[in-house]
Amino acid sequence: MFKKILVANRGEIALRIIRTCREMGIASAAVYSDADRKALHTFCADQAIHIGASEPSASYLDIEKIISAAKSSGADAVHPGYGFLSENALLAERCEEEGLVFIGPPSPVIRDLGDKTIARKIMQNGGVAVIPGMLCPESKPEILAYEARRIGYPVLIKAAAGGGGKGMRIVFAENELADAARQAAGEAMAAFGSGSIYLEKYLKRPRHVEFQILADSYGNIIHLLERECSIQRRYQKLIEETPSPAMTPELRAAMGKSAVDAARASGYVNAGTIEFLLDEDGEYYFLEVNTRIQVEHPVTEMITGIDIVRQQILIAAGEPIQYTQRDISGRGHAIECRIYGEDPENGFMPCPGKITFLQKPSGPGIRNDSGIYTGFEIPVEYDPILSKLIVWAPDRKQAIARMKNALSQYVVLGIKTPVPFLMDVLASEAFCDGKTSTDFIAAYFNDWKQAGDETDLALIACIIDEISGKKRRKTSADATTAQAGPWNTLGNWRL
Repeated sequence: MFKKILVANRGEIALRIIRTCREMGIASAAVYSDADRKALHTFCADQAIHIGASEPSASYLDIEKIISAAKSSGADAVHPGYGFLSENALLAERCEEEGLVFIGPPSPVIRDLGDKTIARKIMQNGGVAVIPGMLCPESKPEILAYEARRIGYPVLIKAAAGGGGKGMRIVFAENELADAARQAAGEAMAAFGSGSIYLEKYLKRPRHVEFQILADSYGNIIHLLERECSIQRRYQKLIEETPSPAMTPELRAAMGKSAVDAARASGYVNAGTIEFLLDEDGEYYFLEVNTRIQVEHPVTEMITGIDIVRQQILIAAGEPIQYTQRDISGRGHAIECRIYGEDPENGFMPCPGKITFLQKPSGPGIRNDSGIYTGFEIPVEYDPILSKLIVWAPDRKQAIARMKNALSQYVVLGIKTPVPFLMDVLASEAFCDGKTSTDFIAAYFNDWKQAGDETDLALIACIIDEISGKKRRKTSADATTAQAGPWNTLGNWRL
């Protein structure tokens, strides 16, 4: 087993990995940029290493700085988390060259599955249904126009080298295609360093359903059931849940088998996610493979009881999976809401700034994966995800009620968050009835505005803060002899 793992990430996912390392008796090393000198992950790791300026290219995206930090810390493995370099084959290659274990799939697998057109070919060869579309990337307008006519409008332009909604455009008619292709290629180049694009058939009102898989080095592959992630803005997820409201036992068995087949066809090892689009007729199509831990992995952990980060580490250390498919079952229902520093009334634009007050919910069946605290300055340089709120309950109706109550307790002052928006989504008849699709927000909440005045909320928050402050002052004298440390004080920090 590893003695020390370098966590090549920041924020809540870095903390999530560090916690599992601690439970497994593995030392952890964190990395941080100038903007993250006071970030919680730097305090909670056993060691923290400064790797550069705030700009991602000078720190979290600098492969050589990550490798240097791992070697100087004495780490024998690197966990990339999600985002940044997590799906970068070059980082995996450099780890292999330097004798470091990359906690993820082998570099050739990352490279092949990271190219959407190559991934489509692999899936077709493995017998997994794909969305009708192009097999090779293309940039010539006349070829794109020909392919669009062959596929049939509307079509979706996609970046061949990336995901997350970047480099994507819906095109409904041929006179829109050339401009949309130029815009998508430019956005893809800026985001992924490659302007390669291709076309797929645009499916109307599909559900986004994905399967979590585990694969070891001995040919064992299992899935940990599905997650539905249809509630999205700009092709990025806001709410995830499991099980999917659309799932039947027969459909789950078929999609689960396809997910395992997809992993086997690609030579996959470690944890990953096979994403599908499920149409209104119950037909499903391969979308992509995420070769990393997913943001939404906690909902799977909540219903299966399996620590996915722990499984990643065990598999990377050469251990076989200790479960068979028959061992996997889901209990109850779990929902996750992503808490971003962004303004849902202004197109979900990022809202960096200082958190002047933070109150997080707690109670039975409530989990917070967070990297923030009162007084923390949200950097402008990074993805604005602040935390993830996850709930579990015996069934979906109770899980929705629990999440609505938990969101009502979630108070963040100083910046905008989508908490009020998320509360309205969960209260909507369409969501409660399970009528979800990837265009849900556009269909039901396109012109959303917050109802009511935030003044009362701020007043309540200040009262809570004052009461909490009095309690802390009253007990501070008794705590002075206790050894201070981030893990001892997390309760006071309300993480």
